[in-house]
Amino acid sequence: MSLVPSLTEAVAVSAPGLLAGATDWCTHPRDLGDAVRIGGTKNPDVRRIVELRPDLVIANEEENRAPDLAALRAAGLEVLVTEVRDLPQALRELDRLLVGVLGLKRPGWLADAESAWARVEPGEPLTAFVPVWRRPWMVLGRDTFAGDVLARLGVRNAYAGHAERYPRIPVEELAGAGCDLVVLPDEPYRFTAGDGPEAFPGLAAALVSGRHLTWYGPSLAEAPAVLAEALRAAR
Repeated sequence: MSLVPSLTEAVAVSAPGLLAGATDWCTHPRDLGDAVRIGGTKNPDVRRIVELRPDLVIANEEENRAPDLAALRAAGLEVLVTEVRDLPQALRELDRLLVGVLGLKRPGWLADAESAWARVEPGEPLTAFVPVWRRPWMVLGRDTFAGDVLARLGVRNAYAGHAERYPRIPVEELAGAGCDLVVLPDEPYRFTAGDGPEAFPGLAAALVSGRHLTWYGPSLAEAPAVLAEALRAAR
C-alpha cells in the first residue's frame, strides 16, 4: 500500500501487481491494476486501508500526516516512513525501500537516474523563487528536495535560507526579490502560461513539470533533461 505518488510509481514500475492500494493522487503509471484507491495523501481512508490488511504501508514524513500513520500502526499495520530532502537521500531511500525492504532486484531505472544526475553540468547561474501554491502564495524554502534538484541545474533558490520549508510570501515581496526568473511547476498548484506568470510582469517564467521537479521515482532518470530544457526555454 502506497500513500506517496512518486513511491507508488517506483514500486509499480519495478514490481507490477505488488500494490494493494494507492492514493487518488497516484497518477503514474496509468494502470495500477487492481490497486484500491484509498483517498488523498493528506486524508486517506484509514478504515479502508486497515480492512485491506496490507503487509506494508509506504509513507513519507512530508506527504502524509502523523496522526494517520499513528492510527495505521495502532491497528497493527507496519508503516515505513521515508524522508527525502535532497537527491542523494532520495536515491538512498529508493534503494532501501525497493531492495532492502521489498527484496526486489535493483531496478534499471534507478541506475539510469544515478547516471543521468552524475552527468549533469549546471547551466548559467540563476536565482529564482519557486511558488508551490497561490492564494496564498507559498514558495520553496529551506531543505527541500525540489530546491536541491534545481541547485544541481544551476538555479539558486532565493528562499533557501528561510526558517520555514514552505513559507508564505506576499506577491509584492516576490516580485521585488530581484530574481532572474520564477519557476512555476504544474503541481501541487497547477500553474500554467495563463495562471502564474502574469503576477510577475517583466520576469522570465519557467513552466516546469512538477513530476520531474518533485517526484523521486522513475521520472528521476529523465528529469535533468526535461527540467534543463524548460529552464533554457525561459531564458
